[in-house]
Amino acid sequence: MPKGSELIHINVLGQHIVVVNSVKAAIELFEKRSDIYSDRPYLAMLDLIGWGFNVGFMPLGARLTAAIIMRTVYGYDVQASNDHFVALSERAMMKLSQSVFPGAAAVNTFPILRYLPSWMPGAGFQRYAAESRQILEEMQQVPFEFVKENMRDGVDSKSIVARLIEANGHSDRAAIQEVAATAYGAGADTTVSALASFFLAMAIHPDVQKKAQIEIDTVIGTHRLPGFEDRPSLPYIEALYREVMRWKPVGPLGVAHATTGDDMHEGYFIPKGTTVISNIWAMTRDESIYSEPERFNPERFFTADGKLNDDDTILAFGFGRRICVGRHLADATIWGTIVSVLSTYNIAKAKDDAGNEIDIDPRYSDGMISHPEPFECSIAPRSEAAKSLVEFTTETDDL
Repeated sequence: MPKGSELIHINVLGQHIVVVNSVKAAIELFEKRSDIYSDRPYLAMLDLIGWGFNVGFMPLGARLTAAIIMRTVYGYDVQASNDHFVALSERAMMKLSQSVFPGAAAVNTFPILRYLPSWMPGAGFQRYAAESRQILEEMQQVPFEFVKENMRDGVDSKSIVARLIEANGHSDRAAIQEVAATAYGAGADTTVSALASFFLAMAIHPDVQKKAQIEIDTVIGTHRLPGFEDRPSLPYIEALYREVMRWKPVGPLGVAHATTGDDMHEGYFIPKGTTVISNIWAMTRDESIYSEPERFNPERFFTADGKLNDDDTILAFGFGRRICVGRHLADATIWGTIVSVLSTYNIAKAKDDAGNEIDIDPRYSDGMISHPEPFECSIAPRSEAAKSLVEFTTETDDL
């Protein structure tokens, strides 16, 4: 398959890999032929590091940001900084990302290597896997014990884990831990990445931020925070949200699919067992759809007459039967944070001791989940009224 085509074929030591570079091909394969393209490739490192329970990585037919997910799942309020539970999840997710990225470990290509003892040369992945399993086990158990302690003290009966324990007792302890860890691990890291991109974009594009704030002030006013009922009345915020998700997709290569049968696509034969990668990055850089794709520009989601266009698909959520099951929570969390922050805060480049703006280089990490590299910015209340509104809302939530 020629370079630049909708599909690119790679043969890695006998393993067929197809990279899907266009939305058109992704819809044709992952959506319309989901009966063939909904499996997951076998990655030995997933089992070795202990993430085999995660439903997102399970083969076809298997069983079913930080603060919001931790509160919903565990009834736990995340600390403002140096939170132990969050740190555990971040370490576990980092290990996961470094294990499943294409080319991350030879054992993914040669699963037989998983039986090598850790002391043998070339088996360093075994030591890495053992460390990862230990971190993951703690990530599952520590917040679970937190819920149990709260239940004994009579202070938690609404979190997901508490309700599962009440319904199932302790007979399904392992399953409950796995479900909770899947929800937290899948949502927290990706949501954090998207919101970091939002703050980065606002710091380097003050004109976009100002236009969004004018819309909020005009539609909502300054006497209250926006709510989800206001979403249809805030088209520029909607466009900004779409652009955040397009500009720097949190999972540039998605999560790999695998074919369960032979298939043909526009004259190309795709055999059973082929790993099929959705190149989200390439799709969001398709200049036939997004002109000047590297430019952060919410205006691209408007028609010539100033109305939102119908391009409302968030490619980062994936396709077909393996589309992100938490996409609705992620959508609400990210949109809600964007509109709430813009209504009450100004985001700008930080300044040095001499009062000069510190430039921001928008560099991103590699891996399954892509994050902005650390950057400095200034976040300040837009007014005393906005500051009071935030303080009042915080006090109300604590009641």
